[in-house]
Amino acid sequence: MAGLFFGLLIGLEIKHYIADYFLQPGWMLSGKGNIFHFGGYAHAGLHALLSLILLLIFGVPVGLALALFAGEFVVHYALDYAKIHYSMGVHVDGNPSRFWALHGVDQLTHQLTYAAIIFIVVKAAGLI
Repeated sequence: MAGLFFGLLIGLEIKHYIADYFLQPGWMLSGKGNIFHFGGYAHAGLHALLSLILLLIFGVPVGLALALFAGEFVVHYALDYAKIHYSMGVHVDGNPSRFWALHGVDQLTHQLTYAAIIFIVVKAAGLI
């Protein structure tokens, strides 16, 4: 159980860092918060796809991995959409403490999504 748990934890953390900070060009950033712009969907899809690959590498059954892929896509898009709207007008230069607090809420909610994914996988594997 420890190998699956820590493998997924570390894998999802690294995946999140790469997808958010290296694989997110401006057109993705500018698309968040606008349901008519492809960027937000592409960003959420990238996160979900990378998670799907990771889940399959760790032997998660295909049906469960696809369900988690779909769930992460929807949740990730919704969290990013909400962040854009609840943090509108808050910029790092104008109000750094509020900016970083809101950024932290965003990152925390994504991390809690990964905790839920790991719990579902470990539970489905009969390890808890």
